[in-house]
Amino acid sequence: MSTDVAILGGGAAGLAAAREATRLGARALIVNRGPLGGDCTFTGCIPSKTVIESAAAGLDFDQAFSRARSVIDHIASTESGERLQAEGIDVVDDEGTLVVGDGNPAIAVGGRTIRARGVVLALGSEPAVPPIPGLDGIDPLTTEDLWELTSAPRSLAVIGGGAIGCELAQALARLGVTVTVVEMAHRILVKEEPAASAVATAALTASGVDVRTGVTVTAVRSDGKGAVLSLDDGTVVQAERVLVAVGRRPSSDRGGLTAAGIELDGSGYVANDDDLSTTVDKVYVAGDLSGRLQFTHAADHMGRLAAGNIVKRWNRLRPARFRSEQIPWVTFVSPEIARIGCSEQEAARSVDGAMVAELPLTEHDRALTAAATDGFIKLIAGPRPIIGMAGGGRIIGATIVSERAGEMISEIALAVRLGAFTGRLTQTVHPYPTWSYGLAKAAAQFFTPIEGRQARPAADRWDGAH
Repeated sequence: MSTDVAILGGGAAGLAAAREATRLGARALIVNRGPLGGDCTFTGCIPSKTVIESAAAGLDFDQAFSRARSVIDHIASTESGERLQAEGIDVVDDEGTLVVGDGNPAIAVGGRTIRARGVVLALGSEPAVPPIPGLDGIDPLTTEDLWELTSAPRSLAVIGGGAIGCELAQALARLGVTVTVVEMAHRILVKEEPAASAVATAALTASGVDVRTGVTVTAVRSDGKGAVLSLDDGTVVQAERVLVAVGRRPSSDRGGLTAAGIELDGSGYVANDDDLSTTVDKVYVAGDLSGRLQFTHAADHMGRLAAGNIVKRWNRLRPARFRSEQIPWVTFVSPEIARIGCSEQEAARSVDGAMVAELPLTEHDRALTAAATDGFIKLIAGPRPIIGMAGGGRIIGATIVSERAGEMISEIALAVRLGAFTGRLTQTVHPYPTWSYGLAKAAAQFFTPIEGRQARPAADRWDGAH
């Protein structure tokens, strides 16, 4: 048997690759054991955002988790094998193994070998569990089994203050759980602007979360009622249950990748170039397994890009390339934190002449009307070739901490992708008073003082003000 595009894995990246190949007139096949949809549908974005929204709406724990399971079922029905086969995509429910040799690569599955013009590796990732003494003896939760809870724990300790840990900590605290977050870094959400971390810390604290940073869990033990976490500052945290949210590890131990000659990096991710090609000819990688941005929308984009590079003749001469600086992301705490491109500190270190415009939400009319003034809008602009900062330069980064930040960032993502002049944001008429009106007000600072504020050079430090 043969096909055009064979895909190992049926998560967001695998589904996108198959659908893009089909759209381009090619034949696609997905090899995946179990339900299609991947972590996002069953254990990631869908249940977590449903619970976050439910908690914000005042539902209780049972209602929130029941609603999450209902939404999972609905979305999973749009990604079933039967649905994809109706779209013209072949699906094999089994474990597959990558096979390479003379000619095109193939996937061995169920006693047969399926050759393809190209293979996309989309095996995803899984929650990482740190080797903390005693942790494996207290049955810790991860995002893979959290949603199986049938009743609310009285208290919860969250190990990890990244996006997943903070989102779930705030949501569960709103559902009546006593929550403590333990983060070894000096602040939560270390990938974000320091000012964003500060707002998030205050928001979680206001929601009842005990946020502890700069401390490491050295050991865990059971006390008969739950778990006791010993920290390196001499304190302890007691909780009925423990949620581990320290990141994810690649599923590169599946699919016979290394035996087929696929090179892995030091963290176990598949080594790849910007066109997502691997060290084996005609084999590409997409999604979490690539070691690039671990977001569903990034995985979707990578899946489509990889399929296009296999199918399109033009792409074989000039392949499409993944550009992480054009991918936005959102942390769904309240207020939301949205980001694209570089931070101010990164711009100050690497972009000569970078400028920054800021608008605190205390000076944003929509935020005032909503009584939601905790947050800010920050736009970062850099010079264009030859003409420098004429026209305000171009947007190279942004952080928005605000209600609806996840919606607002898409306008900035479009500007980044088009390489648009910063001035285009000010020339675009935004309806008043909307949240996005603040984007135009901030961008105008690159040209003239606005209510006493004007763009300034990017700084490689944070003084606590914004």
